[in-house]
Amino acid sequence: MAVVQRFLQAPAQSFFLFGPRGTGKSTWLGQVFPDALRIDLLAPEVVRAYQARPERLRERIAAVPAAHTVVIDAIQKAPQLLDVVHSLLEERPGVRFVLTGSSARKLRHGAANLLGGRLVSASMPPFMASELGSAFDFSRALAIGLVPLIWQAAEPQANLAAYASLYLQEEVQAEALVRQIGDFSRFLEVISFSQASQLNLASLAREAEIPRKRAESYLSILEDLLLAFRLPVFQKRAQRQLVQHQKFFYFDVGVYRTLRPTGLLDAPQEIEGLALETLVAQHLRAFCQLRRQGASLSFWRTRSGLEVDFVVYGPDLFWAIEVKRSARIDRRDLTGLKTFGTDYPQAERLLLSLAPEPMLIDGIRCEPLEPWLRRLSPSNAAP
Repeated sequence: MAVVQRFLQAPAQSFFLFGPRGTGKSTWLGQVFPDALRIDLLAPEVVRAYQARPERLRERIAAVPAAHTVVIDAIQKAPQLLDVVHSLLEERPGVRFVLTGSSARKLRHGAANLLGGRLVSASMPPFMASELGSAFDFSRALAIGLVPLIWQAAEPQANLAAYASLYLQEEVQAEALVRQIGDFSRFLEVISFSQASQLNLASLAREAEIPRKRAESYLSILEDLLLAFRLPVFQKRAQRQLVQHQKFFYFDVGVYRTLRPTGLLDAPQEIEGLALETLVAQHLRAFCQLRRQGASLSFWRTRSGLEVDFVVYGPDLFWAIEVKRSARIDRRDLTGLKTFGTDYPQAERLLLSLAPEPMLIDGIRCEPLEPWLRRLSPSNAAP
């Protein structure tokens, strides 16, 4: 299996590395820190030992005085280790700690000590098309997503089907995050119908047949487990009345397709359109997470219904992006971008579609989506 060089650059200091399961955190750390002292808390016997005696970490590090980097995998399994790491950072400033996690929930809600800002955070998203290079297959990415565990599997569809179950069993049920796993499983399906759409929690709770507060709690669990994210409305210097509801996305198009039930009443073009928008969303989110200059991702929609799918805003860029699942561009598809350009003339406006050739229409660039995804990388400052 070919090794994929990831875009993530290791911070110079100690850091948290967050990312959903299967995104390649451990593989990347093995490449970047091959000589690190490594503690794998996914191993049951190891996590039991450190949960029982967190000070064991101090003794383990003392036994390897030459270790300059200490990697602790799945720190959420034993958050009490953070207190020990805190003291070791002060006692041994020459040692760099790298703490990985596929869940921020226990760290955020259960750990009293988050190291007082001594560790920065980094994120490991799914593959980007430009990381895969010639190995990127557009149709395959739309079908199974870009989670490395799935993409590189011999039987990706089977692995993808098991992915949600893995989270339900090992992250949700085993950690007792919810009492009624059946309600949570139904919630996962119901919220899949909100993919790439504005989120209405009251309506969602009714459809899932659960109280609204429980729906809010379940959504928080999804985000803490890094399975989903929400896009806020872009409101900087707003000149129009804008909607307030955020957009919801599962973090990967393959995961979305697995969790969304389909039937005779589901139009294939609707699901394919949402899948396409999800693929762009996860690329833009990865782009923002991996850029050293930083950037934020949002969307724009007025109360009158004018919309731009994505707004990327940073210190050196300002993009407004619309995604269309069509090989033919209609001028009506540009309405939202035109209005956005009236309010924000500084923005670079871009329409991504399945059209075969790039065009320039009324000052708006129209690009074929697949080649554009292949070009997008954290070092590429042009849309």
